[in-house]
Amino acid sequence: MIKHIVLFKMRDDIDAQQKETELKVIKAGLEALLGVVPTLRSMEVGLNCNPAEKFDLALISTFDDLDGLNAYAVHPDHVAVGKRIRAMLDVRACNDFEF
Repeated sequence: MIKHIVLFKMRDDIDAQQKETELKVIKAGLEALLGVVPTLRSMEVGLNCNPAEKFDLALISTFDDLDGLNAYAVHPDHVAVGKRIRAMLDVRACNDFEF
């Protein structure tokens, strides 16, 4: 099994209200992938509630193997959410590990 953990920090030049609204849309879009992307086994998406931390959104998802993760990465519905993320993105950190 593969655990895919991603942290996203959005650009500071985006209006706070716009950022909050768009993050909610992104969260819903990511959560909607469960049951749509065949290789996605589980997903948790969280919006940061601690203003002392720099990352805005966390994603934790699970796949059977790296092939499943790679299939998720190119799935059209995931790509569409990714475009929304990239439009606001400043920093992305990712770790994929076997468990």
